[in-house]
Amino acid sequence: MDDIFNQIISLENLFSAWQEFRCGKRGRQDVQEFERHLEDNVFDLHEALVNGTYCHGSYHRFHIFDPKHRIINKATVRDRLVHHAVYRVLYPLFDRSFIFDSYSCRIGKGTHTAVDRFERFTHQVSRNNTRPCWVLKFDIRKFFDSVDHGILMRTLERRVDDHKTIELLGEIVGSYSFQNSSVGGRLQGKVGLPIGNLTSQLFANVYLDAFDHFIKDELRVKHYIRYTDDAVILANNPAELRWLLPFIEQWFWSERRLTLHPHKVDIRKLVQGIDFLGYVTLPHHRVLRTKTKRRMFARVNRENIPSYVGLLEHCNGHELTIHLSQILDFQCLAPSSVGGYVDLLR
Repeated sequence: MDDIFNQIISLENLFSAWQEFRCGKRGRQDVQEFERHLEDNVFDLHEALVNGTYCHGSYHRFHIFDPKHRIINKATVRDRLVHHAVYRVLYPLFDRSFIFDSYSCRIGKGTHTAVDRFERFTHQVSRNNTRPCWVLKFDIRKFFDSVDHGILMRTLERRVDDHKTIELLGEIVGSYSFQNSSVGGRLQGKVGLPIGNLTSQLFANVYLDAFDHFIKDELRVKHYIRYTDDAVILANNPAELRWLLPFIEQWFWSERRLTLHPHKVDIRKLVQGIDFLGYVTLPHHRVLRTKTKRRMFARVNRENIPSYVGLLEHCNGHELTIHLSQILDFQCLAPSSVGGYVDLLR
C-alpha cells in the first residue's frame, strides 16, 4: 500500500477527480473561478500535496430546511477537489470489507436499492405474509456531530498502511469539529464530521463498518440493513429484537462513543407500516411517506417534476403522479391548487 499517497496526488487522479466533481456544478461561481485557471490551480495543489504544505481551508456554514433543520459546512473548491481525489483511491480499498447490506454512498447501492432489499427481507421473514414480521428500527443520535476524531483516525490507521496518506486524512478530519466548525486544529478530543464533505460519507461507513460486522458475525443477525446511521433488523419475534437492543447500545458507546436516538428506537409489526428511507413498507405494497408527499405537493414545478415522478416509480404512486401533472396543468402551481388534493396527503 506504499503507493496510495502517490495515487491520490497524481495529476491524472486530480484531473479525473475534477471531471467528477464539476458535474452539475459548472454554473456555480466558485467552480467557474477555479476552472478559469484550472491547470494552474491543479498544478499548484499537486505541488502543495507533494511538498507536504497542503493545509485544509475553513468552511462556509449555512442552514437548510429539507424538511428538518440541518447545518451544512461547505469547503472550498480546492479542498473539495482533494476530497474527491482521496475518495477515488480509498473507496475501492475500504469497500471490500463493507458488508453487502450497507447501502449509503456506495456504487450500485443507494436508498431505493436499500428499500427494495428491505421489502425482500419482509417477504423472507414473513414467509410471504404467512408468519408475523417484526422490525426493530433505530438511528444514532447526532451521528455526524458525534464521530470521535481519535477513534476514526485509529480505525483509518489500521486500514491504511501509508503514513503520508494518514497525514492527509488527518488534515481533512481535523479541519472541522462540532464545537468550532470553522477552525482546524489537532485531533485531541475533537468530534464531528461535516455533512457536506464527500469524504465524510466514506468515513461514516468506515466508522460503522465494525458495528456491521458485530451485528452479522457476532450477534448472527441475518436480516439487517444500514443506511448511514439508519438501520433496521427483522425477526418473527419482538422478544428477539428487544434482546438485541442492550448489546447494540453497549457496542455503540464502548466502541464508538455513540448513543441511539431516544425517540427513534421502535419495534413494530410490518402490518403497521415501516417508515424507512422515505417510504412506508406494508405487507403488500409500499407508499410514499406522508411528510414527503406534503413537501412534494408544496414544491412541485415543471423543472423538478421528473425527479418526483422518479421517486414515485419506486412505490404505489401512480395516482399521485397523475395528480402532480394535473396540478401543473390546472393552475400553473397557484398555491390554492394544492388544497384540492389534501385528501391524498392523509
